[in-house]
Amino acid sequence: MYNEELANRIREALIDEKDVIEKKMFQGLSFMVDDKLCVGVRNDEILCRIDPEKAELELEKIYCRPMIHGERIAKGYIFVSEAGYQRSKDFQYYIDLCLDYNKIVQKSKKK
Repeated sequence: MYNEELANRIREALIDEKDVIEKKMFQGLSFMVDDKLCVGVRNDEILCRIDPEKAELELEKIYCRPMIHGERIAKGYIFVSEAGYQRSKDFQYYIDLCLDYNKIVQKSKKK
């Protein structure tokens, strides 16, 4: 399940990016940029893939929480609740963090 309005906000934010693909994953909708998971939406939260060091700092904010995959915390993946992205500039801040990291992170190896 995911908030379609939030997904549309993300679509609009990524409109100028090349090679954006939407995939249903992590019980929501993920946006792949350049074949790499960049950002997603699950329920009313944004899933952000960001620099792991920056993620540690973001997790100190009350509206951020780690992504737990299976039994472990996924490094560099955080969920941001509505309180953290409600204002346009805050929303853009998280989109920018995702896009900045997307430019430097390696693509996953194809299975």
